[in-house]
Amino acid sequence: MNEDFGADLLTLIDDEGQEHEFEILDVIDNDEGTFYALLPTFEDPQMQLESEGTYFIFQSIEEDGEQQLAEVEDEELLNRLAAVFEEHFEEMYDEEDEEDAED
Repeated sequence: MNEDFGADLLTLIDDEGQEHEFEILDVIDNDEGTFYALLPTFEDPQMQLESEGTYFIFQSIEEDGEQQLAEVEDEELLNRLAAVFEEHFEEMYDEEDEEDAED
């Protein structure tokens, strides 16, 4: 049974009012807050390849009663989060590889 799911996409608007679309790779919810690992999407496949899988980490904050995403500026926190996200990515890809081997 093949269960394909589409990517979870999120559009963010920067300070200049430009829209940027991201794929949600993972979410961490812990005592320090809720954090998103987001991969930019590109219409041009070449740009997608050139990005080399670079993802961004944003923190969910509430401002004026609305949820917004802000860049994580604390370098130490950013490094800890990146390590957790990387571990999650490895686990996800290991599971996918095992499922492919079983098929």
